[in-house]
Amino acid sequence: MADPQQNPAEEPVETEDLATPEEEQLDPVAALEAAQARMEAERNEMRDRLMRALADLENTRKRAEKDRREAAIYGGQKLARDMLSVFDNLNRALSLMDDSLREQQKGLAEGLDLTLRDLMNIYARHGIERVAPEVGDTFDPHFHEAMFEAPVPGTKAGQIIQVVSEGFRLNDHLLRPAQVGVSSTPG
Repeated sequence: MADPQQNPAEEPVETEDLATPEEEQLDPVAALEAAQARMEAERNEMRDRLMRALADLENTRKRAEKDRREAAIYGGQKLARDMLSVFDNLNRALSLMDDSLREQQKGLAEGLDLTLRDLMNIYARHGIERVAPEVGDTFDPHFHEAMFEAPVPGTKAGQIIQVVSEGFRLNDHLLRPAQVGVSSTPG
């Protein structure tokens, strides 16, 4: 019968016999040394497994943190790309209004201007920047998309001769390249 005052965690634990039958016939010291060597090998294996598990855990933590940061920065990338057409349409509407139409439709023109300005402020708050090359700039395939090439006198090959539409980037990711015409005039 078990002692009622004895804690179950303190009950004697049966251990498996550490010595093999061949070792029992040998010197007891040799048997203990062999058992100690086996235990040290097992301990070293367990330590190695623990260190690998800790390294995997740390790598998983770092990867999750990186994914979280990127999601916070680039999570709205698809929405931002979809909103570029709103910018294009507002810009197109404003560019079609000449001075006489602006005077006749003053409220409409101001509303369009304010809406475009508000959209650009929202873009700026969320890290979206315009890629607006100028005529005469050098074509950069990282930020520009060549829509056509044409030989234009007085220009060098690779110079931008027309800006078809502006591009945008979100932090360091390009949402849309600026669409440009490029000079093909030989240098």
